[in-house]
Amino acid sequence: MSSKDFKTLDDIGDVQGKRGLVRVDLNVPMADGKVTDDTRLQALLPTVIELADKGAKLLLLAHFGRPKGEYRPEFSLEPVVAPLAAVLGRDVGFMQRPDADAIAALPNGSITVIENSRFAAGEEKNDPAMAKMIASFGDFYVNDAFSTAHRAHVTTEGIAHYLPSYAGRSMERELTALDKALGNPEHPVAAVVGGAKVSSKLDVLRQMVEIVDHLIIGGGMANTFLAARGVNVGKSLCEHDLADVANEILAAADKADCTVHLPYDVVVAKEFRANPPTRTVNVHEVEADEMILDIGPAAVEALSDVLKTCKTLVWNGPLGAFETPPFDMATVALARTAAALTKEGQLLSVAGGGDTVAALNQAGVADDFSFVSTAGGAFLEWMEGKVLPGVEALKQSDKKI
Repeated sequence: MSSKDFKTLDDIGDVQGKRGLVRVDLNVPMADGKVTDDTRLQALLPTVIELADKGAKLLLLAHFGRPKGEYRPEFSLEPVVAPLAAVLGRDVGFMQRPDADAIAALPNGSITVIENSRFAAGEEKNDPAMAKMIASFGDFYVNDAFSTAHRAHVTTEGIAHYLPSYAGRSMERELTALDKALGNPEHPVAAVVGGAKVSSKLDVLRQMVEIVDHLIIGGGMANTFLAARGVNVGKSLCEHDLADVANEILAAADKADCTVHLPYDVVVAKEFRANPPTRTVNVHEVEADEMILDIGPAAVEALSDVLKTCKTLVWNGPLGAFETPPFDMATVALARTAAALTKEGQLLSVAGGGDTVAALNQAGVADDFSFVSTAGGAFLEWMEGKVLPGVEALKQSDKKI
């Protein structure tokens, strides 16, 4: 997915006095009425400022939470307006619902948040009548919310069929990075896929073995693969019923000439809590009453050597139970290796998913990766090779302002 596949703000032309419907991600974490992490607000800044400075009247479309098609005050976007204004350094207005006369009266360069799109029952159903109605309030549409691009909703996909449509700067940057990582990557390519369960990443694993040269499996899902190979994993988190599936994935990797890396030394404990007594052992030495909670230092060193031979890295999921010390050590160590290789210009590194972002932040290296996506579901579906409706709609748009 390169920027040639869709129009960007570089193609938008004169928008002075034009009404722009801009889909953004305002689904930010809040506590006591305050935004606790403004990452998503910062992400929309380049697009919104650029269009406002060109004199467009911007109507920001977004959802908040899961109100399920009805008005619920706790899911109102109104409390987000002031924090957004602070990030933008501009006044930001608020409308309960789009109103043609009110929009016509807005000054050029204005920015207005429209109330939670999911308060309307037609939003998540991608109701064409609602899409056409919302589109009537705009002259052009910009999607700058990759995090919602895997949803075929009115404000993420439906509107694009009725208006000239463009990718915002954040969306453009995300799609360009993802294309470099898996769409048209420089080989050798490595993928780190971690997490608790194989069942939640089956499609990712099947897709990765067809694309990458090295598949590094970590987290609880590594235990399932070890068990499928006949290793006794004690009382570790393990989906024993997926042994046949794990073996099918390993066979597919062999056929595709993809090397699968499983840990051969691991950190074990008899109880899962912070800083319990631990042992570092060969995977064949796990006792019946022990749990594998991280991969060991020898495995980390070997994986670091693998990354040194690669040109591209895609990372989704931690290698161990990183939230609980000391089982973050392997994730932190390998992340720091990847970051150092990236800074040296040897590696293009793209990471995504909530746990992954948290792990990279914990390692203090998120800023050193080539690109870190905060889009959970959309990033995962992209790794699975699925079509993202919000992106596909932009590719198909051929209308002009």
